[in-house]
Amino acid sequence: MMQPSRGNGAPIIDIGGVEKIYHLGKDNVVRALDGVDLKIYKNEYVAIMGPSGSGKSTLMNMLGCLDTPTSGQYYFGGKDVARMDDNELAYIRNQKIGFVFQSFNLLARSTTLRNVEMPLIYAGLPKWEREEKARLACERVGLGDRMSHKPNELSGGQMQRAAIARALVNDPSIILADEPTGNLDSHNGIAIMKLLDELHRQGNTIILVTHEEHVAQHAHRFVRLKDGRVESDRLNGRGN
Repeated sequence: MMQPSRGNGAPIIDIGGVEKIYHLGKDNVVRALDGVDLKIYKNEYVAIMGPSGSGKSTLMNMLGCLDTPTSGQYYFGGKDVARMDDNELAYIRNQKIGFVFQSFNLLARSTTLRNVEMPLIYAGLPKWEREEKARLACERVGLGDRMSHKPNELSGGQMQRAAIARALVNDPSIILADEPTGNLDSHNGIAIMKLLDELHRQGNTIILVTHEEHVAQHAHRFVRLKDGRVESDRLNGRGN
């Protein structure tokens, strides 16, 4: 399938012929991804869409280096992911990709600041630098007055903002957002999507995984999956 032209430059994500097969019992084979080709370029805003069972979550895990394909190739920043060792993969997940999940994945007993600081601990930064970067990330998403609060003292929208701050704290090249409004009411959902729009305008590459059409409309490009295959890949018409 021909993909929309994105101009010059190498893709930051380039996957070709990717398959993911699960063997569930002796005769039950599930082909979650079935020959997926996809290129994503710097500063794109891409929505990966499809109904339940289409392969969205499997593809998200693949893009985020959380899982490996059964067959096919994945190049991240021009490097073959299959040839990377555990340390290289951990570096990509910590430094190059910021994850935003539907369920927030915040530590219940830690403050907002400590939650946002967590990737920096894994990165080995000194305490003073961790706290400064985490504080700036909190302020960037409008949580400057909630840094000492724990998750049970935050609204759903504030918890998702904390999760986005955590995703941003290492200045990743890509933000991978999986159903970021799925656990939010409509008011907070709109606010979170406005925040992602602003982050894209500031230069971040956004990959948005969603089954909701109104959420996907924020993206500049739609990639629709069906039965583990790319059914369509087109621009939104908003230009980019």
